[in-house]
Amino acid sequence: MSQVRLRPGRERSVLRRHPWVYSGAVAAVEGEPRLGETVEVLAADGTWLARGAYSPQSQIILRIWTWDPEETIDSAFFARRLERALDLRRSLAGDPATDAYREVYAESDGLPGLVVDRYAGFRVVQFLSAGAEAWRETLLDLLEQGVEGVYERSDVDVRSLEGLPLRAGPARGKAPPARLEIRQHGLRCWVDLPRGHKTGFYLDQRANRPRIETRAAGAEMLDAFCYTGGFTLAALRGGAESVTAIDASAEALRLAEENVALNGLGERRVTWVRGDVFRELRRLRDAARSFDLIVLDPPKFAPTARQAPRAARGYKDINLLAFKLLRAGGTLVTFSCSGGLSPELFQKIVADAALDAGAEVVIQRWLSQPEDHPVALRFPEARYLKGLVCRRLA
Repeated sequence: MSQVRLRPGRERSVLRRHPWVYSGAVAAVEGEPRLGETVEVLAADGTWLARGAYSPQSQIILRIWTWDPEETIDSAFFARRLERALDLRRSLAGDPATDAYREVYAESDGLPGLVVDRYAGFRVVQFLSAGAEAWRETLLDLLEQGVEGVYERSDVDVRSLEGLPLRAGPARGKAPPARLEIRQHGLRCWVDLPRGHKTGFYLDQRANRPRIETRAAGAEMLDAFCYTGGFTLAALRGGAESVTAIDASAEALRLAEENVALNGLGERRVTWVRGDVFRELRRLRDAARSFDLIVLDPPKFAPTARQAPRAARGYKDINLLAFKLLRAGGTLVTFSCSGGLSPELFQKIVADAALDAGAEVVIQRWLSQPEDHPVALRFPEARYLKGLVCRRLA
């Protein structure tokens, strides 16, 4: 087996069981490992540290599979890791009100670069690293068990950083229908697995939507970046008087409207607005509109910390506009899914926005991703979703 030797002092993160090794930490590569091949990871003095997947084109040159010298990386290894990940979701698997959730969350489940989402009788899989790609067939053989089909959505830009082509399509078993019905807390939703955002739906907001439902009774709500209407559905079921839902995608809005009809929640209570959310928020401000409840769930503005300063301006802008649209006594629920933005920085941005809006605000709750998106203590990067429930006092 090929070996990768680290520079002096660069073994500390591996000893602390962080699963990434950056290219600058490598002193030498012994052998000619292929893309995604498992290699031995050695300290500068030759001490064995771990086994990981080699990715020479990526800044993250190694992703660690195991720190156990007795553990072989083979099909049995992946079967054990998958079984462990599924065992953590047993309570979700047995919930009749919810049949869509994350089954494997990459590094947090000891499977770097592998994401598996369950949608009713189908799985959607992403192979996001060279190591996961190298074991693709083995993993698909395991994942096709117990489902009607496995659909691949390895069509994200991060694969290009690994030197991998983008790929999407049926991978095992039946192809999913053009629209698949799922359940989330008893709400019925249509999802488009081949073309939807992420793997088809924002599963990471599953636990936060009921929080909107409990605050919605009698409220006039603004749902910005509504996508296919997850928060809108929750608000309508919670008794919202009206919802203004904004998204740039006509296709997403059509599906959102169908989701409202599917649940019989009263289509007349919703005003659908297609447009750039930044411009639409300004238009609402200029029209002197106001709301009791506002949800901001924008797409990722800062994938990496390097992009955080530019992204901060975007988050400041939309939160400033939201506070200006929020009535006294109203609630803003605002999110960032940018991994490059720390929770502390996000809170500061929201605080600065409130100050500039002249709003007196308290944080009533901090929100994050649900239990099927766990965060390994050795891998804090897995915590990407940050949310604040803000009450405007005056």
